[in-house]
Amino acid sequence: MAVLAEIRKRSWLLIGLIAFALLAFLLTPDQFDQIFSKNPNILGKVNGETITREEYSDQLYVLQQQAQQQGQPGTGLEEQAWQMMVQSKLIKQQFEKMGLQMTDDFFYSQLQFDPMFAQNQQNFDEKGNFRLQEIKKQVADLQNSGDLQAYNQWMKTRKAIEYRMMARQLFANITTGITTGKKEAEELMKQRDQLADIDFVKVDYGTFLQKNPIKVTTADLANYIKQYPLTYKADPSVNLGVVYFPSMPSKADEDATMKEINNLLSGQSDASGVAENFQNTTNDSMFVMLNSELPFDSRYLSENQLPPAIREWVKTASKGQINGPYREQDVLVLTKLLDKKPSDSVLSKHILIAYEGSERSTATRKKEEAKKIADSLYAVIKGNPAAFAEGLKLSDEPNAVERNGSVGWVTPSSPFDPAYMKFLLNNPKGATNVVESAFGYHIINIEDKKSGTMGYKLAHIVKGLTASDATETEVDKNARRFIQQVQGKTFNDFANLAKKSNYNFSNAKSVKRFDGQIQGLGTPKDSEIISWAYDKKRKKGDTEFFVVEGSGDRVVVIMNGKQEKGLADPESVREQIEPIVKNQLAAKKIIEKMKSGNATGLAQVAKLFGTTQQSGQVNLLNPQIAGAMEPKVAGAAFGVAKGKTSNPVEGATGVYVLVKKSETVNKQPGDIKQMTESISGQNASMFGQAFLKSLQDNADIKDYRIEVWDKGFQ
Repeated sequence: MAVLAEIRKRSWLLIGLIAFALLAFLLTPDQFDQIFSKNPNILGKVNGETITREEYSDQLYVLQQQAQQQGQPGTGLEEQAWQMMVQSKLIKQQFEKMGLQMTDDFFYSQLQFDPMFAQNQQNFDEKGNFRLQEIKKQVADLQNSGDLQAYNQWMKTRKAIEYRMMARQLFANITTGITTGKKEAEELMKQRDQLADIDFVKVDYGTFLQKNPIKVTTADLANYIKQYPLTYKADPSVNLGVVYFPSMPSKADEDATMKEINNLLSGQSDASGVAENFQNTTNDSMFVMLNSELPFDSRYLSENQLPPAIREWVKTASKGQINGPYREQDVLVLTKLLDKKPSDSVLSKHILIAYEGSERSTATRKKEEAKKIADSLYAVIKGNPAAFAEGLKLSDEPNAVERNGSVGWVTPSSPFDPAYMKFLLNNPKGATNVVESAFGYHIINIEDKKSGTMGYKLAHIVKGLTASDATETEVDKNARRFIQQVQGKTFNDFANLAKKSNYNFSNAKSVKRFDGQIQGLGTPKDSEIISWAYDKKRKKGDTEFFVVEGSGDRVVVIMNGKQEKGLADPESVREQIEPIVKNQLAAKKIIEKMKSGNATGLAQVAKLFGTTQQSGQVNLLNPQIAGAMEPKVAGAAFGVAKGKTSNPVEGATGVYVLVKKSETVNKQPGDIKQMTESISGQNASMFGQAFLKSLQDNADIKDYRIEVWDKGFQ
């Protein structure tokens, strides 16, 4: 009855529970998740301002494009993109707090200072003026072109530029207020010029630990971490044990590839006579196309552009001679010398008549009109070469008149338009003609030619050294046997068995959800392995088997634990902090031994630890003593009275006991004005990153990516 009475009192609660249960029954799991879980399109918040999946993806796209342009891999950039989004939001918030706004006028007024535009000379005219109106027109034309993909790409790029502009304006405004006081400069000059002459004894940590080994426990590491909570603040991560089974070619695989490439070299007789081979072929480019894993390259290459293995050989080789097979990393190569000749350098000048739609063009004339102008100019110049200078006034190339239309000296390996280069290479000095390129119509005049370094035209037969099906099967067998052996075992069992079997073992101690790559592994499968590790069902001791498509490699992984947000797991940072903690523990033992041995003087300390007394000079601004930077020792040297023995000083490399003999002043060059300017410059250069870190440390940053990432756009 008492229970019924309580229920009657709280009937509203009962009704709510029944309604919730009915709702759960009627909804599908996906619908239920959408109602009660976080919005999958919002990846996080910075001081309440959202970071959407779309803008994060745009930032990631920009980074991937930059990496691609620089020849760098476009993977593993997810965490960098997140950090940039967080910092961009913080900068934007501070920018707006200062009363500033990112308007169209502000954007275009600052565009010429952004590195993307400032470093491209084509954005400036011959007088150095920024071509702002032309750039605005290009953006407007792009917007009206109907090419949504290209326009959206520009808008993503513009967003990244806007954040850079806000950061530059914000830091410029704040650093203007950074000053250095006279007292500060005077104090630093004093610290620079004052010297303390000391006698001291150093008990070196390394020497002490050799005789008195210390084991650093997990508790020791944890105690150290607690002293520096901001330094060792950790985001969620997982600890993974990884065994990598590379599918490498065996000796038999290499022998088979060698036999195959030798057969291409010498050929075999068949029923119709001698088969075509690399020696007797009459069409080298076709033979390469049919038999090599790399395409034929018709260019003449300089010695420095050739593989190191053949650089000396080509100098004395005759046409048709073959070198190899030789090994270059993971391929076998046959190389035939087809031709060699000096690589001419050509000096030329030109008049460019561009048209609407040609590359980098701002011209509005049609192609037919451009061709007509070019032909007319050529006819005049052909009859009177001196008219070339007058024709330059019509050139669409910036600064054409000032440079006399010259493009300088070029060689066959110069990055140049193919049509322009073809004319230079195939015509003699003095030749003039009209040539069409991607940039428009050129009236080109070859001013001079001179022989350069030798160029070599080569044909290569390349065969990769890859694992055979039999070898890959053996790799798969070993990996599957290993994962069966470690089922239900501990991480230590996993690691010990891998090492005992001479397998490639690594321990990635702090893998974040969006690292993209696993330290010590680095395969295309890394992202999938990380996703597996962050599955909600994943628990310590779970193992999994992965196949790396394309390479045939196998990976076996064990989950060794999860790090929640908070202080770092001591074992995950052991390699980083163990030397520091070990030195601290050693210092404690050294000082205890001094006290118990009643060693109060330098001679007593030296005798107790089997070391010697030394002398030296130290100052506060550059506290170097005994080959190490020791600020605490410098502080003690100026803090102790003359002739007195200091207390033991726990330094960076050892425990010191010292006696100050005297203080002197060694006046260094530079007055207070120079010191003030130097300090202000240093402070300004360090301010940006320090300010940004301060904003980030004190911001309310919420990261929902682990919870919502796999749900995708909704």
